[in-house]
Amino acid sequence: MREALRAFQRSSDVVTARHDLTSRTYQLLLMIKTARNAGHRAGLAELEERLQLGRSTITELVLRTEERGYVRRELDPERRGAIRVALTPRGERRLAAACAELGDQRRALIDVLAKLKPRAAA
Repeated sequence: MREALRAFQRSSDVVTARHDLTSRTYQLLLMIKTARNAGHRAGLAELEERLQLGRSTITELVLRTEERGYVRRELDPERRGAIRVALTPRGERRLAAACAELGDQRRALIDVLAKLKPRAAA
């Protein structure tokens, strides 16, 4: 399992770099796209939890990603003073291209994990 995860991570790093994304930027875009609400917007607290990064690290990552035009910050209408982060059309395109290119590697990882499941139950 670790070997398969490491191979997938390495493939992800290569592919995301080809799409002008760092590993953390790619993960940030993924977490926003798969946000817990239906609007594809994530609050900073959700990003901290899902990426397992501290508040200052998330804030800096969001600012750098916003400067590159991949995300935008906006006020959360449901929580006074709170900020949420959304993908821009440019960020959507970068993420979609990287995800499409990683499709085969993702399926291979899923296959490896599926084969491990029966062993774990035994």
